[in-house]
Amino acid sequence: MTDENPSCLSHVSLGTNDLPRARAFYTRVLATVGCKVMMEHPGMVAFGRTYPEFWINAPFNGGPATVGNGVHVGFMAVSKAEVEAFFAEAIAAGGTPDGDPGHRHDYGEPYFGCFVKDLDGNKIEATFWDFELARKLGMA
Repeated sequence: MTDENPSCLSHVSLGTNDLPRARAFYTRVLATVGCKVMMEHPGMVAFGRTYPEFWINAPFNGGPATVGNGVHVGFMAVSKAEVEAFFAEAIAAGGTPDGDPGHRHDYGEPYFGCFVKDLDGNKIEATFWDFELARKLGMA
């Protein structure tokens, strides 16, 4: 086991206008992909598997949180079933569907994902990348 993180990202933050509501939404939804609350500070909550990598927070400038056009956050799932659970749980928790679970062949044959808008209108995604299929196709 190595302590080296394979990701090129440290963390991602999304703004919210209702932190308690967003915390409840993400606690429920991110559990489907193995994430939990890792840290909390006034006005912010961090989620992750082993370290705080996804944050929700009130904007630091005191203004309202707004949606970034063209911005979305993708969460890694370890199976198609996790993608489907993520989608179902997000919708049950009040999210809006923005792309049912399924293959997006334009993203590559090994890709399986879904898209949802959270309670603040931020676009989120769960993705499963089939590494075995990617190897067979010479993509890994």
